[in-house]
Amino acid sequence: MRNPVGTHVQVGPGLVKGALAQADATGCETIQVFAGNPRGWAHSPGDPAVDAAFRAACAERAMRVFVHAPYLVNLGSPTPATYERSVASVAHNLRRAVEIGAEGVVVHTGSCVAESEGTAAYDVAMRQVREGLLPLLDTLDGDTAPWLLLEPTAGQGRSLCAGVDDLAPYLDALDHHPRAGICLDTCHVFAAGAPLDEPGGPTATVDRLAEIGGPGRLRLVHANDSQDVRGAFKDRHERIGEGHIGIPAFEELLAHDAMDGVPVILETPGSRDPEDGQIDLVKKLRP
Repeated sequence: MRNPVGTHVQVGPGLVKGALAQADATGCETIQVFAGNPRGWAHSPGDPAVDAAFRAACAERAMRVFVHAPYLVNLGSPTPATYERSVASVAHNLRRAVEIGAEGVVVHTGSCVAESEGTAAYDVAMRQVREGLLPLLDTLDGDTAPWLLLEPTAGQGRSLCAGVDDLAPYLDALDHHPRAGICLDTCHVFAAGAPLDEPGGPTATVDRLAEIGGPGRLRLVHANDSQDVRGAFKDRHERIGEGHIGIPAFEELLAHDAMDGVPVILETPGSRDPEDGQIDLVKKLRP
């Protein structure tokens, strides 16, 4: 399938009884889940029997699965405890991705937090990113290993990677590792200034991403409209077609050659509601 469409589903009572049941109810062709508490550091160990049942059920449906790392993860944090916990959390989520058959783990690219001027804090943070992530990437051996999917942020605070151009030094820090992929969040890049609301803007944005990352680096799209105007540096998701990005942008994005085979996950208000209709809307926008 060129662009399977789905949403972030809640695990609730379990991967099968919760996440997969919600996926079926909403017509998902792909899903994203948290492998534990998204706002905590505790590591959920998982249940081998449930993991196996989930893998089998997803294979039967040809359901493509992604894991989103906890929101607390920040590889650029100047606080040693936060940095160490972030590395451990990414490692744990990569392990859980293998166990549940997910093809990627989405990680926010982080912030250096410090308010001081100059590049010192940024340089230190990027060294931390390199030292924390490269050893984990090197464990991802083989074509069936999950990808580590870097998700640029909306540019709030001292973001390490917001606009598409910021991916260049970030990937440089990771030696353009062959298992470092990109998750493009439309609301985030729009908030950071990408002209998705202009005809030709989505095409130019993906062209630039492909130029920086090379072929096959774009592995996932978070399709979210924006409550705020372009360049507002605010991460406030809106329903597809009801924000400042607009439906034509998503239609143009889905038609790009680099989007062939790339799953689309909604993180918008109401997208988990079986009566919502946004998933069906995006399916109809596919070429």
